[in-house]
Amino acid sequence: MEPAPCDGMPNDVLVVEDDPIIALDFEDTLLGFGVKTVRTAANVAKALELIALRPPEFALLDVSLIREKSFAVAERLDALKIPFAFVTGYGPDSIVSAFSHAPVLQKPIEAAKLHALLQQIVR
Repeated sequence: MEPAPCDGMPNDVLVVEDDPIIALDFEDTLLGFGVKTVRTAANVAKALELIALRPPEFALLDVSLIREKSFAVAERLDALKIPFAFVTGYGPDSIVSAFSHAPVLQKPIEAAKLHALLQQIVR
């Protein structure tokens, strides 16, 4: 795994988001922060496939995907000791207790909060 760039941003971020417009917004925001690669997955199967191909340095997980939750992705990331954060429009109560250690960002996400979180996690 390559070290994070000196500005404290990860090189490779996985975004798990089923809404393509929101996923593009996350991608644009992350690239604007200096993240080199943003990969997106709209469902759990694709996210797990991308993790297997190349584990990210950080992941942003929408809790509620179409007909599924992203908790299986969180389990895999935890097993690999990869930091992640949940994003949700339903509040922190939508997160199962097994992941109470993970940061939760409320939708719509403020770019400044996401930037601060990335800097905090990657250091």
